[in-house]
Amino acid sequence: MNAPAAVFFWRKLDFPGYDSCRFFESAAGYRLSGAAVFLEQRLACHLHYEVVADAAFHTRRAVVSGYIGKTPVDLRIQASRAGRWKVNGIDHPATRGCIDLDLGFTPATNLLPLRRLALRTGQEAQAPAAYLPFPRTDLVVLPQRYKRLSRTEYDYQSPDYGYRATLRVTPLGAVVDYPGLFEMVPRR
Repeated sequence: MNAPAAVFFWRKLDFPGYDSCRFFESAAGYRLSGAAVFLEQRLACHLHYEVVADAAFHTRRAVVSGYIGKTPVDLRIQASRAGRWKVNGIDHPATRGCIDLDLGFTPATNLLPLRRLALRTGQEAQAPAAYLPFPRTDLVVLPQRYKRLSRTEYDYQSPDYGYRATLRVTPLGAVVDYPGLFEMVPRR
């Protein structure tokens, strides 16, 4: 197995919790592999995730496993090249055409659209994602917009959730500050 290109560690700001993720690069594409442990609605949650993207940063598949309280989670998410999404073999037609997957419990998945879009300062783009709105385990469309403000800042909007903030990111595209939700824990 290749060594990760980067490792990230975030603290949740809205509820107690942490998320650790490794980012891998290969000739075939990219992989995020992480685990999030946190409290949500007074339930202990432990979720391992793995997201695989092709060389153009198009999400191809993901696995989310673990538990939410006493409820086990085992999700197999597939994206076809035509933009069709399935969860455990069940088609989610509302998400057709989405390129990205956004796992609602981690900031890790923002890295893929930021890299894929490769916006220059002042440019903006719509990037609707197939969204896993935690603690739900089905996919919905998440309308979102990124506008690059500087080398390490993006104006981010998610209008359906009434969220707008300036995201600070590493040069690689990993979120450092997701106001009110996550912050990267600095290395000492």
